[in-house]
Amino acid sequence: MSAAITCDLGVSPDKQLDDSSDTRCTITVNFAFANDGAIGRRPRTMCSKRGVNTVNFNWKRHRRRNTKKTSLHHFILASLLLSVVLSIIPPTLSSSDDLSEYMPIDTNGYSNLQQGTRLFQQGQYDQASNYLWRAVLLHSQTEHSSSYINNGVDVDDRPPSYTVDEAFAPFLQCYLRLHKLVDGLVFISAESFARGQFEMGELYLRQALERDAGHEEGRRLEKLIFQDATADGGKSAIGKDKLEKLKEIRDRVDASNPKNGENNNNNAKNGDEAFWDQFKDNSNDLGSNQAQTHNNDIDSHLADKTPEDLYNLGTHYFNTKNLPYASHLFELSCQKSNAKLSPACTNAVYLRTNLCDWGENGKGFEKDMKIIEKITRAEVELYRFVLDGEFSEEQRRQVGMRDTNTEGIIQWKRATSVHPHMMLGYSLSNENAILKRYVAEGMASLDEVRARFSDDGVISERPSDLPYSVKEMRKKYQKQMQQQPIKVGFVACGFNSKAVLYLSHDIFRFFDPSLVEIHIFSTGPPDHPNFIHGTMRGVDWRQRVIDTVDYFHDVRRYQGDHTGLARYIHKQEIQILIEWDGYARQGERAAGLMALRPCPVQILHQEFLMTSGAQYIDYIITDKVTSPLRLEHLYTEKFLYLPNHFFSKGHAVQKEVVPPSFEYVPKEDKDAPFQLGVGSPQVNACLSSNPLGSDNHEDVSFVYCNFNKFLKHNPQTMRSWIRILQEVPNSILCLLENPIEGIPNLRKFVSEATVSPQSDGIEGNVFISNINDRIHFLQWEQNPFDHQRRTHSLCNVMLDSHPYNGHTTAQDALYAGVPIVTRSDGDDMSSRVSTSANVVLGLEELNAYNGINEYEDIAIRLGNDETWFSTIRSRLIATCLQKNPMHPYWDVPRYVRAFERGLRMIWESFLDGSAPDHVEVVEVEGAYGCGNISGTTEEELVARETKRIYTKKNLLIETKESNARSEL
Repeated sequence: MSAAITCDLGVSPDKQLDDSSDTRCTITVNFAFANDGAIGRRPRTMCSKRGVNTVNFNWKRHRRRNTKKTSLHHFILASLLLSVVLSIIPPTLSSSDDLSEYMPIDTNGYSNLQQGTRLFQQGQYDQASNYLWRAVLLHSQTEHSSSYINNGVDVDDRPPSYTVDEAFAPFLQCYLRLHKLVDGLVFISAESFARGQFEMGELYLRQALERDAGHEEGRRLEKLIFQDATADGGKSAIGKDKLEKLKEIRDRVDASNPKNGENNNNNAKNGDEAFWDQFKDNSNDLGSNQAQTHNNDIDSHLADKTPEDLYNLGTHYFNTKNLPYASHLFELSCQKSNAKLSPACTNAVYLRTNLCDWGENGKGFEKDMKIIEKITRAEVELYRFVLDGEFSEEQRRQVGMRDTNTEGIIQWKRATSVHPHMMLGYSLSNENAILKRYVAEGMASLDEVRARFSDDGVISERPSDLPYSVKEMRKKYQKQMQQQPIKVGFVACGFNSKAVLYLSHDIFRFFDPSLVEIHIFSTGPPDHPNFIHGTMRGVDWRQRVIDTVDYFHDVRRYQGDHTGLARYIHKQEIQILIEWDGYARQGERAAGLMALRPCPVQILHQEFLMTSGAQYIDYIITDKVTSPLRLEHLYTEKFLYLPNHFFSKGHAVQKEVVPPSFEYVPKEDKDAPFQLGVGSPQVNACLSSNPLGSDNHEDVSFVYCNFNKFLKHNPQTMRSWIRILQEVPNSILCLLENPIEGIPNLRKFVSEATVSPQSDGIEGNVFISNINDRIHFLQWEQNPFDHQRRTHSLCNVMLDSHPYNGHTTAQDALYAGVPIVTRSDGDDMSSRVSTSANVVLGLEELNAYNGINEYEDIAIRLGNDETWFSTIRSRLIATCLQKNPMHPYWDVPRYVRAFERGLRMIWESFLDGSAPDHVEVVEVEGAYGCGNISGTTEEELVARETKRIYTKKNLLIETKESNARSEL
């Protein structure tokens, strides 16, 4: 049975949003849940053409076009569609069997969902599981019950609808958060068998036993259904006796049963206090050691598989988010092919990085980075070549280059095994930073060709008139040199609740309509109304953009048709096209579009913070700190330098974002539930009742945080954090569980990093620190504004990741008044974003230009020197609260003025026939489009936005009148 579910909803802000985010192919999911399991943000799913590269041997199997597949973040939910079956297929029991006794349920599915959601958010996972399971069972009655229709019940009076996924996803999350995943799978299996749904029962039972072959209740269930089948009349005969036995098994693995952990070999204890005990026995480690133990038991089933078979199987488990098993399968494929199937090797590395599966004391991570370097360098030698010499205009047109470009033509025989988005998180030395450009080049060189692959593996012909000729477009627009304004297009799949729109949608409020005419080309869907009205509390960023820009083009009809989209954009006579996706949204982005050169000037901005590697992208928007000229060899684009940080961020002008305060609101009752905006980080102590461990009841002194996904972590950074905690007594570190499967690996690494050999020569290790007790993991906050505000009350200082900084999460922290300590010794664009931010904010003393030791020293001083920390924090908060004029870092209209001027400069350069070159926007009083360089006052802010609204209103009137004339 297929497990794919087609959906058409948007993804919530991935503060990872950047960040989510996702690192792999992030696809839209039809849940209002957290990206990484927490209720409120929808989980992202993946496809084979992003994090897991498709290899040449079988394009047909890997090609996914116009299909969005959902999956839960933590489980092998290739069987997710079966949850729908569970709620709509009636049980095959006889009428005399009483299922209400088996699982007593209320009659209102939505109320059960609400109650379960509330309990889930409060961390009462055991009780939440009961309500959520009832919501699953009642979904079909709530959603499809004909009684409302037959009785003439008005739509508004019917129970609110919900998807089965909205109940099923957090139900399974309850088991995972209780560290009882196998129990959860056995529970569902028993329920399925009891309802006569044998296919589903077998599926979940198999998955349970693959994870824990010795699970007592799972084996008991297996015997009951299969081994006793002959004596009991076959497995399809579920009588009352067998039903009672099923009920007993179900009750023993019920999440609300306090004793249900006793029979689960993996889950003797619940909560963080059990982690240290887990690592005393590697067989109980949920990381690579456990995976290896388990996989050795089942590898006999894979003995006859070819490397390609194993790769395809790994891709399947990757798509269904069983990351540990997918990693194992890719590694087997790599080994079995003697590393000749290199994408299998690099995919295995990528998944281990996501899971923080770094091997003993991080040695495995060091080995993995060497694998990436070795494979990539070998592929550069084999597949990359540069054609030098004189080239005709036609030759340059064929590769999407400008006719004035004098550089050699870069070509690749095939793309590298590593995907560009994978490379962002890899800790390569500055000497090897060029490899990241090479990986992007390989993708860019073949991006358009890959977009022409059909589902049956055939490459269609590219129309002879594409790519469009830059020279011909220049001739056309030179004749219109007096034309105003410049037509500027933004193309992205993320014009919904994704990170890029969270940060950037406010810029469209302040573009001067006399200078630029804004066109949006949205390849992605809007958010689901339930998500907008529920999780987002009515905030719809997409609609705000629609209400503001001149033209909003919903171009979903061109999904999978990049040539059609290129023709459509070209027909709109867009002069400058800005792409927001880069390679960050593989599977959703308009792959191959930019290579067809629909517009004369093409720019990369914001989402993908690395070079595109494409000679058909003319500029990348950045700043002089993030991308200094000395690093231009790492980019194929020319720089468009903006002043005051290149990152757009609208925190200061979004009414939903609450600015920070110098003083914390006191928390009257220390034991009261957490409330947004109430309490200091020391009081809230990242929501743990024992933040320093059960044996230490002293007050927390300082709270460090990092809210990035685990892909951005590495052993070197983690060791720094350990040292910082050791040097700041009673300090704690709070991270996000992203993904939750990586937590045991992180715990294991911390345990290994905080032990030392015994001095008396006896083999073994001695525990010398309680660091693991002082590290806490948080769920993602369901609402992006709540997440940003929560940071103010939870964190004293943000410890940045390196070499992949926090981006959206960093802006949230800064506007929450939480300073960021960052390393400033990297060359990657993604590693220098926070460095540039601190310079503009006047907090350059938080930049560790000399590397990791200085990074640690700065963080330690902040934790131990209360006066210095208070000064730093006050200076940061002052920038957030500054008005009349606004501080340049938070001044959105000022950012837009510089943006407009930069576009004008490169457009005039294009019309002059000049080859692309670096452009710097310098704020000079009275300069064209620059306005008041001292910043924006509240009066000016209102005036500029009013002008945009007035222009939009007139445009709508003109369009309506034009349509009326056309009808006549």
